[in-house]
Amino acid sequence: MMDDTLLVLTNLPDAASAAKLAHQIIKAHCAACVNQLAPCTSTYRWQGKIETASEVPLLIKTTVAAYPRLEALIHAAHPYELPEIIAVTVTAGLPAYLNWVSQETNESLRDPHMNLPKE
Repeated sequence: MMDDTLLVLTNLPDAASAAKLAHQIIKAHCAACVNQLAPCTSTYRWQGKIETASEVPLLIKTTVAAYPRLEALIHAAHPYELPEIIAVTVTAGLPAYLNWVSQETNESLRDPHMNLPKE
């Protein structure tokens, strides 16, 4: 179960858009839990210029099986032209927690009427 769990990172421009995306992710059963962190300062190169922006990070707990749905949802709902979507494999964790992540992201729980991209 451990090698099935992913921690996905993304940043949003403000707390309201981060909260909205977190809610969409959980409602769609694309993740078991989303942590919205305090704003941070990001420095990066974009279109040839060095930029600095305040962003709100999200830490998203999901599974390998649910990742394609999660990536599609983030990409479709994210306000950035090129959103950061990085998945890190979880190599250790409390087994009961990792089982909960797996149960919450089960495709059978997804509302078939939600307009989400298919895997």
